[in-house]
Amino acid sequence: MSKPTTFLEGLCGHALALGADSIGVEYKDGREWVYANRGATGITVANYDSSSSDAGELRENLFGAKKTVRTVIGGQVYLLKVRKFESFGEYSFEVSIAPAPKTDPSTPPRFTAKQGQYLAFIYHYSKRHHRSPAVRDIQEYFRLLQPAVHDMLRRLKERRFISWDPSVPRSIRLLLKREELLDLE
Repeated sequence: MSKPTTFLEGLCGHALALGADSIGVEYKDGREWVYANRGATGITVANYDSSSSDAGELRENLFGAKKTVRTVIGGQVYLLKVRKFESFGEYSFEVSIAPAPKTDPSTPPRFTAKQGQYLAFIYHYSKRHHRSPAVRDIQEYFRLLQPAVHDMLRRLKERRFISWDPSVPRSIRLLLKREELLDLE
């Protein structure tokens, strides 16, 4: 359940393992250079030929990221804040990696009861089967057609309760902690 879904999340996970609190990405000499930063100290953790598929995916992740991305890395919820700036006529990026703030259990949920049931199902299925549910599993449990399930998963993704890539089987990942969820009915 804590497998990164994007190339950027994987690099952030690697940086966290090194004790970093941010990463920097710069274009130089036909390569994309990735630095893990802790305070003012940075070390190179990767570099990719700018024409490679890895560099392309990384740029796509960086340009496609909203200002803040909520994600799960190593079983913990983090906020990735992407800042784009120009450096010597090229785009560079800084991605801060911060633990998501703890939620207050007395605060009412930010989702509807129906959304809460989907989230609870995803949690319990993943815990029981040690893998994410497939869309078909959700269809069978709620006795719905695929378009209805896809619509709900799209809404949950937009609200940043889950991460999900419809083109990748079993890619649904919960971005909430157990204490934020409703009980499954």
